[in-house]
Amino acid sequence: MDEKFPYPPCENTACTTRKCCARFMYKTIWPNLLGMAAEEAKAIIVQDNPLVTVVSVPPGVGVIHNFCCNRVWLWLDEKNHVQLVPKVG
Repeated sequence: MDEKFPYPPCENTACTTRKCCARFMYKTIWPNLLGMAAEEAKAIIVQDNPLVTVVSVPPGVGVIHNFCCNRVWLWLDEKNHVQLVPKVG
């Protein structure tokens, strides 16, 4: 992985929706993980959808705003708990 961008390259596909990205077989959104510790949430996401890489985002850190089928941003609070609903994209 590139040192400047510590996450995998975006998987470019014809998909523009989460369901398409998951090939209609895997989970694409995890509202049940709100407030959960980061490592536990990450393990659940990877188990539910092996096609994605989970990228932890600490408070105050920016990200690229493009839609990727192989990525889930894990937005964290100061206590390293999930702050926003994780979803593919």
